[in-house]
Amino acid sequence: MSANRPAAVVVLAAGEGTRMKSKTPKVLHEIAGRSLVGHVVSAARELGPEQLVVVVGHAREQVEAHLGEHYAGTRTAFQAEQNGTGHAVRMGLEELGDAWGSPQAEGSGGGTVVVVCGDTPLLSGATLSALTATHTADGNAVTVLTAEVPDSTGYGRIVRDAATGAVTAIVEHKDATDEQRAIREINSGVFAFDGQLLADALTKVRTDNSQGEEYLTDVLGILREAGHRVGASVAGDHREILGINNRVQLAEARRLMNERLLEQAMMAGVTVVDPASVIVDVTVTFEPDAVVHPGTQLLGATHIGEGAEVGPNSRLTNTTVRAGARVDNTVADSATVGEGATVGPFAYLRPGTRLGVKAKAGTFVEVKNSSLGEGTKVPHLSYVGDATIGDYTNIGAASVFVNYDGESKHHTTIGSHCRTGSDNMFVAPVTVGDGAYTAAGSVITKDVPAGSLAVARGQQRNIEGWVARKRPGSAAAQAAAVATEQVAEEN
Repeated sequence: MSANRPAAVVVLAAGEGTRMKSKTPKVLHEIAGRSLVGHVVSAARELGPEQLVVVVGHAREQVEAHLGEHYAGTRTAFQAEQNGTGHAVRMGLEELGDAWGSPQAEGSGGGTVVVVCGDTPLLSGATLSALTATHTADGNAVTVLTAEVPDSTGYGRIVRDAATGAVTAIVEHKDATDEQRAIREINSGVFAFDGQLLADALTKVRTDNSQGEEYLTDVLGILREAGHRVGASVAGDHREILGINNRVQLAEARRLMNERLLEQAMMAGVTVVDPASVIVDVTVTFEPDAVVHPGTQLLGATHIGEGAEVGPNSRLTNTTVRAGARVDNTVADSATVGEGATVGPFAYLRPGTRLGVKAKAGTFVEVKNSSLGEGTKVPHLSYVGDATIGDYTNIGAASVFVNYDGESKHHTTIGSHCRTGSDNMFVAPVTVGDGAYTAAGSVITKDVPAGSLAVARGQQRNIEGWVARKRPGSAAAQAAAVATEQVAEEN
């Protein structure tokens, strides 16, 4: 086991978060495609801990269900009453077994225990790794993650020994002297503990305070009085320790996370034309030379290939855009856009859409659960649903794949190198063979053999003089009369 690999990580996520004013538990609010607690769990997993436990309380069932669905294998401990952070950690360690819950047991609580808050989504695995490395290197009983902030008002100040740099106290703002209030280094609420010392100290935490709760910070004083060293690790970016307590802070964290993700993408070779107007999720991936235009949202497991361009004004969810493709003013969900393909403007790709190499879904085109082969084009004003279209076929404007009979969906197959006319209705189930044509205005209800021309429309019949008889005195009747006179004069 790595010397810096913790024996356990305890995530504190039991609070109600009343300032969010929401039916959703605070830790389940999302930024960048993950819940707040999900970001913390993901960062903690980067440490490779032997055990990871999330302490839940308020809305226990919702939080546990979320963790079970998205973070399989994560253990939870139940804090029935929120009796303070020390009590929460004790519940977490008891969940991990008798070795943690009974400090008198032989070999109990061995290794490093990291305690993090479930509402700090900007906290990175790298910062936690630096915390555990400092904890191990300095031989501390406890190491506090701290940060130097521009304005420390309201935060607990870190007081250090001038000679050794050890932490001698964490002083809350209301209790601080003027000299202490000038300190800019603050407590983050994130700690690395010697597990055995932590388990023992938690049994000595008292509740004789204004809240009648067990405070985790009291453990620091207990260990220091016992002669153990309390150290600190300073976060490189103070914004990582920001906790979320209301919707304003949630929005600020979302902005900061988005900036971080876009900066990582740009440093990896992605062009983001206007970062201020682009939104991405943490699960989005890019290849070099991808271009993201303004007003674009990339969500879920979306992937943008090398040299592909997306936007402006597009929203892609769980969608793959392969190399050299172009997606413009488009909404796409669970779709695949092939290499060199073009989409939009103003297209809608629904789940199950698969566009082949250099295929096209053009202006005001909607595609659902269908595949378009290499070089196939649906240029404009059409709906393609539950269909398979071969290679190098052209679908005429204003075509509709009629796939639903009121009870069931049916499939349409159109072969390769077909040319279908404008204003066609393909009433599924139906097959159009390779190289076939269909006439404009046709309603195709029967299979069309390969190489055939299908004409499925009524015979045109002109009823002369109808307007003059049925709409006398109208503008149309007057225009028709003038035109008739002009024809008569010309003849």
